[in-house]
Amino acid sequence: MMHRQEIRYLIGGAWNTAFGYGVALGLYQLLNRRLSTAGISLIASVVAISMAFLTYKLFVFRTRGNWLREYLRSYFVYGVAAMIGIVSMALLVDRVRVQFWLAQAIVMAGIVVLSYFAHRVYTFGPERK
Repeated sequence: MMHRQEIRYLIGGAWNTAFGYGVALGLYQLLNRRLSTAGISLIASVVAISMAFLTYKLFVFRTRGNWLREYLRSYFVYGVAAMIGIVSMALLVDRVRVQFWLAQAIVMAGIVVLSYFAHRVYTFGPERK
């Protein structure tokens, strides 16, 4: 059975996904003639990760204080998650020969679970409230 915090995490994750996607599309529409795709993606990532941090801090884990430490730790969690995702996709698609769409679904599900525990224990752990 899922606990309230886990349900809030899924709700927050859905919001963060939609928000990040919308920000990326909006920035691309506004800036594609002035910035490279990589530049737009970088800006979109900073905005999306910042929103995710606020969502998790205020709505999911509800911690107090430690704003800068938790913010920087959230970037670490996202960096590790990205590396795990990249390696996992390469292994599943190129080595195991899983179809891309299925590999992406498997990897995303795993990343959701891993990042929840990483944020709960590392970014917003109980001793940081």
